This record gives sequence, C-alpha cells and structure tokens, in this order.
Amino acid sequence: MGLFDKIKKGLAKTSDAVGRSLDAVFAGFVKIDDDLLEELEEALILSDVGAVSAERIVAEVKKRAQRQNVTSALELRYVLKDTLAEMMSQGQPLDVSGKPAVILVIGVNGVGKTTSIGKLAARYVGEGKKVLLSAADTFRAAAADQLAIWARRAGADIVRHGEGADPAAVVFDSIAAAKARGSDIIIVDTAGRLHNKANLMNELAKIDRVITRELPDASRETLLVLDATTGQNAVHQAEEFNKAAKLTGIVLTKLDGTAKGGIVIAISEGLGVPVKLVGVGEGIDDLVDFDRAAFLEAILPPLEGGLS
Repeated sequence: MGLFDKIKKGLAKTSDAVGRSLDAVFAGFVKIDDDLLEELEEALILSDVGAVSAERIVAEVKKRAQRQNVTSALELRYVLKDTLAEMMSQGQPLDVSGKPAVILVIGVNGVGKTTSIGKLAARYVGEGKKVLLSAADTFRAAAADQLAIWARRAGADIVRHGEGADPAAVVFDSIAAAKARGSDIIIVDTAGRLHNKANLMNELAKIDRVITRELPDASRETLLVLDATTGQNAVHQAEEFNKAAKLTGIVLTKLDGTAKGGIVIAISEGLGVPVKLVGVGEGIDDLVDFDRAAFLEAILPPLEGGLS
C-alpha cells in the first residue's frame, strides 16, 4: 500500500464524518449566502478545526469566492479545498542529512511518544541506517525499559542511565557512543513535563547545549508527539510546547482513531509548525509522512462529474 493510500485509509473515520458534514452544507444551499458560510464555519468547528481557525478559513473562502465571482454553493466546495491547501503547511521530510543527525522527541505521557520513536527507528533501520536511541526521559521509571523493547524490535542501539539521572548526561553519552559506533541518527526520548514548563525548558536547554557543543554541525529536528483523539487539548499542548521548545515538526498519532481529523488543520494552520508524521494504524510501518494532498482528498474527495 502506497503512502497516499495509507493516509486515505487511516482517515476513513474522518472522511466519513467530516466529509459527509461538509458535503451536507454545500448540498443544502444553491447560492452562497451568510447562512451557508455560518453552517460551514460550524461544520469546521465540530470537526476539531477550532473556532479561531474556522473563522479565518471561512473569511478567506468568502473573500476568494467574491474575487473569483463564485456564486454556486457547489463551486464553493472547490474554493474551500483550494483555501485549505494554501493555508495548511505541507508536510516536510525530516532532515537527517548530517551524520549523526539528531531527532529530539517530546510529548506528554500517553500520546504514543515511545511507540513513535520505535516506529521511526524501525523505518530508518529498514533504510539501512544505523540508529541509536537515547533514553533521556529519566523522569518516568518505565520509560527506558519501554524504549529498550523498541530498540530490540527495531534493531537499533540504545544508551540509558538509571532513573533520575541527568538527561543531558544521557545525551552526552549517547553522542559519544554514536560517534564511536558510526551511527547515522540519534533519536532522543525526552520527558514531556508540561505541568512544569520551567523544568522542561531548563532540561531542553541543557540538552541543546550538549548537542551544540558536541555536534555543532549536526542536522536537528525537535518533534512534538500529539494524540489526534484528544482534539483541542492537543492544540493547547502544541501551543505550550512551542513556547518551551523550538519545534520543527509535529507527529500526530492515532489519526485513524478519530472522526474529527480537522485537528490536522487546526495545528497546521493555527500553530505554523508543520505536521510531519501521522500515525494511521497499529503496524510498525504505520507512522507515515504527512501528505497535504492526501489529507484533503480524504475529507473533500472529487465529486462525480469531475468537480473536486
């Protein structure tokens, strides 16, 4: 199954619920008027796009429709799709060009952070790269154990210390090990203590200093893992983490488990940080690169007769 098909399959619940809701709006009107636009905004909000993003999107749709002399409700569907394509960030591939490249992964407990790291490691090992996992989440007792299980499953190396150890020290030793072993990629599991942002910022700052000193030319990614099924709470987490860390991308897990995939739009349009990876199933290869076109195709598939 190709990437495009994986995303479409993973978005089946969203496609059914959100797509049906949007199509009901367009089918319920002949001409574009304020009532149609109000219902469109409500449908977007109910799909977890969020009130602020929904208002901006509908305002832009209205402006474009007027500029393009679009008066038909059915044609407005195309205007919406075109608007979303321009307002959403396109998924970007992770930058692992350096050797070793460094990927920092953060996120609160229960969002699928460790699983995402394991799947990412398996992907790169499958591509023939030598991967080392750094168990720098020393705050949770079971974090390193869980990561070790994924390291074995993926065929990756792991560096770990005891519970309560300094995360920056773990990263330092991981870098040393990566250099000695010729690793291509270091994936760092960090603690996501959102309830104490000061500690999180201090911890990430120390890790950043270690990486900058030891690997000044390394390519870097800082990924936030979010659970798509938590809706607007995920948006709140993204906003708070983005203040504490210089995020380069979002990993959105459990997208196949929600019928409100508008959360992708809320994060991509509202936060300005690209969704780079999405979880669309339980399999080890079901963490895939986000594709904006596949996402829009799922929620607004082409209509019979050729109008998209």
